[in-house]
Amino acid sequence: MRHSALLVSQSLAEVAAMLRPGMTTLAIDQFIGRFIRDNGGVPSFLNYHGYPFNSCISVNEVVVHGFPNGTELKEGDIISVDVGVYKNGFHGDHAYTFIVGQPAQEVIDLVRITKESLYKGIEKAVSGNRVGDIAFAIQEHTEKKHGYGVVRELVGHGLGRQLHEDPQVPNYGRRGTGAKLKEGMVLAIEPMINLGTREVYTEKDGWTVKTNDGKVSVHFEHDVCVAKGKADVLSNYAPIEEAESKNANLFSGYQAAVL
Repeated sequence: MRHSALLVSQSLAEVAAMLRPGMTTLAIDQFIGRFIRDNGGVPSFLNYHGYPFNSCISVNEVVVHGFPNGTELKEGDIISVDVGVYKNGFHGDHAYTFIVGQPAQEVIDLVRITKESLYKGIEKAVSGNRVGDIAFAIQEHTEKKHGYGVVRELVGHGLGRQLHEDPQVPNYGRRGTGAKLKEGMVLAIEPMINLGTREVYTEKDGWTVKTNDGKVSVHFEHDVCVAKGKADVLSNYAPIEEAESKNANLFSGYQAAVL
């Protein structure tokens, strides 16, 4: 599974290197499809329950499942790129949010805090804990401390031979509740956090999820293997962050504050 997860990481690092104003999300999606296949994988999302693209690319108020299209990216856009890879019988599935140009401070804070909350959740992904411990850690850091909207309708999930497996991993909940975490269990932990209301709706295409108030949403996701004492993160943000910091078209000034 680590091989599949790392191919997703490599794909996202390539995206980080190329993102710029004027690009279309459709061009990014087509690149992702080619890159995955060139490296021996298959895009997990393509044709999954009829989904028609290689990746989900969600811009600004789109929370998740954004359809790649011909609209050009512009300064200040927030882009979440979610990629899945099927390789050697297992799936990898994770996401990263990028900032094109110089954003407003409230957007920088939302990106930083959402990313921090992902690691708060990962800290709880150890054997003997429960799903609610992960959920509580994410909700406490985003909603309770900062007043952001934590999406209820969409959750993280187990990952393995199938793209979505039990247990579901919400980003809200109570400590000590939910499924017990067992060593070797792999989870896709993915906070989806809104600047404003937590309320969302789905477009007529049946996939694109947007915030009710039109404010931006941020999505980060890691593939995590439950272990004793400390979770084993199978995916790797390091190459993505390195490419992001080298791309003058992207804002990465919040990175140092996250860890």
